[in-house]
Amino acid sequence: MNKAVTTRWWLVRHAPVTNPERLVYGRSDMPVDLSDEKALRALSRQLPREAVWVTSHLSRTLETALKLLELMDENVLPTRETGFAEQHFGAWEKKHWNDLPKGETTRFWTDFARQQPPNGESFGDVVERVGPIFDRLTRYWAGRDIVAVIHGGTVRATLANALGLSLEAALAFHVDTLGLTRIEHISGVDQPGWRVTGVNLRF
Repeated sequence: MNKAVTTRWWLVRHAPVTNPERLVYGRSDMPVDLSDEKALRALSRQLPREAVWVTSHLSRTLETALKLLELMDENVLPTRETGFAEQHFGAWEKKHWNDLPKGETTRFWTDFARQQPPNGESFGDVVERVGPIFDRLTRYWAGRDIVAVIHGGTVRATLANALGLSLEAALAFHVDTLGLTRIEHISGVDQPGWRVTGVNLRF
């Protein structure tokens, strides 16, 4: 009889960014606000010890991860995966929404799942980008806990890949900063697959 192997993903959206001008950002590197130590400490108490840690290449995810690891007194250097970055808004990055061409933004919001900003990505593109990395890490770290400090769009894309969701269904998930989403992959059984143990948990 095969033995079931459970791989647990702990998906954390990074801490809030400092963005007083309310600029469009996605792939842009924005400063992160780590001042809410109460929330960070509460989240850190929910995360597993001796886990694999991964972030995107953007500083807001790495700095959030390092703060959580400090609070947990864990000596881990997260792996940085560029493919786990937030959606790229192309020519709109670091601009005010109100300054963007109305025709472009209207077209974008009519089908946010599939429309691309100029020189940017649609949400569907993010799902396709995240999928292979997510599958690779699930296979490589089978049986382990994986803490991924990533982005709201990346969390939704991960759920879309794990659960086979439509783009519209995945976009229906609200993902808070410092929210925790937990999913598990069961392999080594007749019908391997995913299960969700919590979405956007706050502590």
